[in-house]
Amino acid sequence: MMTMRLVPTLMCKQKLPLLHIPSGGIDLQILQRRPEKGKVVVVLGATGAGKSRLSIDLATRFPAEVVNSDKMQVYQGMDIVTNKITEEERCDVPHHLLGVIEPTKNFTAANFCSMASRTIKSIAGRGHLPIIAGGSNSFIEALVDGGGGGDCRFSSMYDVMFLWVDVAMPVLHAFVSERVDRMVEQGMIEEAREMFNPRNADYSRGLRKAIGVGEFHRYFRAESTADADTRARLLGEAIDAVKINTCQLARRQLEKIKRLRNVKGWKLHRVDATEVFRRRRCSGGGEDAEELWENLVAEPSATIVTRFLHNFGPLIYADVTPIRPAVMGRAMAAATH
Repeated sequence: MMTMRLVPTLMCKQKLPLLHIPSGGIDLQILQRRPEKGKVVVVLGATGAGKSRLSIDLATRFPAEVVNSDKMQVYQGMDIVTNKITEEERCDVPHHLLGVIEPTKNFTAANFCSMASRTIKSIAGRGHLPIIAGGSNSFIEALVDGGGGGDCRFSSMYDVMFLWVDVAMPVLHAFVSERVDRMVEQGMIEEAREMFNPRNADYSRGLRKAIGVGEFHRYFRAESTADADTRARLLGEAIDAVKINTCQLARRQLEKIKRLRNVKGWKLHRVDATEVFRRRRCSGGGEDAEELWENLVAEPSATIVTRFLHNFGPLIYADVTPIRPAVMGRAMAAATH
C-alpha cells in the first residue's frame, strides 16, 4: 500500500504586515504567490450506490478520514434503519459525524456546515485527507457554497474534488429492494418499533423523519388487536412503502446531483458502477463482482485522487474509465516521489 502524508495549509483572510519596498522595486512573483489550499474529496451518489464502500477504499489507499454527510446517519441509534456502516466495514478508518446527534433534535444544513468545517480542519491539521461521503446533497451544497459560516468561506480554504458513483436507476432500484429485505432480516422492524408512539403520528422531526420509521405506524397500531391476516397485510404494505420511498429518494438524489453538475457547474468525475451491481445480482455477490468493483470503481477513483492531490496536470471532468494496471502502477509510483 502506498503511504503519503498530506499537509494542507489552512488560511483565512488575515491582516498582512506592511511591506518594505526595496529601492530596486518589488518582486512581482512574491506578490502573486498564494497560500496553498487544503484538499478535500467528496463522494456523491444515490442511496445504495456504494459511497461508503468507495470512501473506505480510498481511505485505505491514502491517509484519510471520512466525514459523514448523511442527515439521518448523523443521529444516534437506528443503525439498521439508517444503514450505518458497521465498525467492521470501516476497516479502522476514522469516521466523523456518525451517530453523534440526539434522535429528538433537528439537525439542519447550518448545523452540518458548522460541525463539518471544524472536523475537516481538524483532519487536515493531522496531515490527513478529509473524505466527505453521504447522500444528503443539500448538506454538501451548503458546505461547498459557503454555508459553514464564520469569516472564511469553504471554497477559499480548500480545493474540492467530486467523485460521483452512479448506478443505472432500474438496477439500483432492484438492489435497494433486496437491501430492504436484508434490513428486515437484520432487525429493522424492531428498531422502528422503538420510535413508535400510538398518540404521535408526527414523523417530521429528528430521527423520526428517516425512511423506515413512519411507514410502520399503521402496522404497529394494529399489531396488538388485528388478526393474523390483517397484520401480515399491513406489514407487507409497510415494507413495500419503505422500498418505494427509498427508490424515490434515490431518484431525487440523482436529480440533485445532475443539477449540481448541469446548472451550478460543479465539475464531477462520474464513476459508473452499474455493471458491478448487475454482476453481483447474477453471481450472488461473488468474486467477479468484487474484481469488477476494483477495476471499474476503486482503482480509477484512486488514480483521479492521486492526480488531484499531487497536481498531475489538469483533471479531465468526464466519465471515469477503467485504468489498466500498468497505468495505475505508474501513477501510484509517481505519487511517492
